[in-house]
Amino acid sequence: MTTVPGIEADALNVLRSITPTLDLTRHKGQAGKIAVIGGCREYTGAPYFSAISALKIGADLSHVFCTKDAAPVIKSYSPELIVHPILEESYSVRDEDKRSISAKVLAEVNKWMERFDCLVVGPGLGRDPFLLDCVSDIMKHARHSNVPMVIDGDGLFLVTNCLDLVSGYPLAVLTPNVYEYRRLVEKVLNCEVDSQDGTEQLLSLAKR
Repeated sequence: MTTVPGIEADALNVLRSITPTLDLTRHKGQAGKIAVIGGCREYTGAPYFSAISALKIGADLSHVFCTKDAAPVIKSYSPELIVHPILEESYSVRDEDKRSISAKVLAEVNKWMERFDCLVVGPGLGRDPFLLDCVSDIMKHARHSNVPMVIDGDGLFLVTNCLDLVSGYPLAVLTPNVYEYRRLVEKVLNCEVDSQDGTEQLLSLAKR
């Protein structure tokens, strides 16, 4: 049976192998371009911390795709972040306009998609139904384009209710806390968290 310390050691080795070393010959962008999909009027801290952390560990460019209400706040936290105020919530969209606005949001993100090395989906996203639908479309396109995704926060809520977004996709990494993990286990494995053999249960969940 694989132990938790063993899994952590393997993860560290993988991280070391894929993290680019600092090199004066590199130009801006070669060390990674990250996009955070998240940030709404209630939650602006989480997308900021995700985006700025990417810069602090060596990524060259960090984008945030958020709602229009969240954009000025997130931008005020740091001039280093590239903030795109394109996401919309239900309260600002009429029912008859939802389809066209959803298409515009997806088209705007898609213009940038091929430039990104990774998407971080979910920090500060919230649970607005229209916003989640838009992000679901973004994730489908990212998967079709083989863009790696890290799923966190309310992105995990979205995935738990729509497993096809990541099921069988090896380039998706889920980062649940204990409560989010419990919901995933109950939904995917149809059982409760096993406190006695949690490692094997974790591996079983990851294989889905």
